Amino acid sequence: MENTKELSSVTKLATTAVSRRKVLTGATAVAATAALAACGKKEEAGSAAPAVSTGGSTITLKMQGSWGANDIFSEMAQLYVNRVNEMAGGRLKIEYLPAGAVVKPFEIIDAVSKGVLDAGHHVSGYWYGKSKVASLFGTGPVNGATPEIGLSWIHRGGGQELWEKLVTKLNLNVVGFFTFPMPSQPLGWFKNRPPQKGGDLKGFKYRTIGLAADLMQELGMAVAQLPGGEIVPAMQRGVIDAFEFNNPTSDMRFGAQDVAKYYSMGSFHQAQEFFEIVFQQRQVQLAARRSQSNS
Repeated sequence: MENTKELSSVTKLATTAVSRRKVLTGATAVAATAALAACGKKEEAGSAAPAVSTGGSTITLKMQGSWGANDIFSEMAQLYVNRVNEMAGGRLKIEYLPAGAVVKPFEIIDAVSKGVLDAGHHVSGYWYGKSKVASLFGTGPVNGATPEIGLSWIHRGGGQELWEKLVTKLNLNVVGFFTFPMPSQPLGWFKNRPPQKGGDLKGFKYRTIGLAADLMQELGMAVAQLPGGEIVPAMQRGVIDAFEFNNPTSDMRFGAQDVAKYYSMGSFHQAQEFFEIVFQQRQVQLAARRSQSNS
């Protein structure tokens, strides 16, 4: 009931900020906005030192991901960065940094909001602790929709507007968008024999994130919400004895197969997820003003 009330209050919230959707619509618009921000990005008098650095006519923005340097998700983030840099035509260079380079994986949205970072590449489940409504954008309840349908809801069904109202309510100075729908995720890796039925879940010390953490706790698991880089050490120390992260490629790259005997595939705990790419709001506003002044 509490979550329903929170969701209701968010959906009814009237945003007074400048419409982010007009400035930022989809991946292509973000890339163009980032390029414009590169042209207009200057430190304002009395403001904190920005993460941006300048070198000649090229502006460098710092984007950190929640993914380790060897994770396939870092490769995907770098592909996005490469495309933006190419579209910027030399006016902008985004530098991608792996998890932990500046802040911890779960701290990215706060770092971008405060200007410690210019941009972030992560998932909404990593700031689920701020609001359970964040689960709607990646770790939400199973509703029969494929990840592609879920992303369609975000882009065309009002999901983006709901996200914007949510971050406004939370006083997060970010703009962002979603991309790359991910399929239903496996139940994960287990040191001992994995559960065969619902009752078997009780007693496991399990890593997951978002709404799945609440779900698994209700089903009897002791849940720890950890970023990817902390999973293997936690398994080795016995803090957890089972976990899910995302997909076999990512999992195996950080050594899941070295700390677990079993891999359980089918699950309903997380039916869809998407990358969330965020930029600091102030820089996008500067870009909009710069664009208007040059038009």
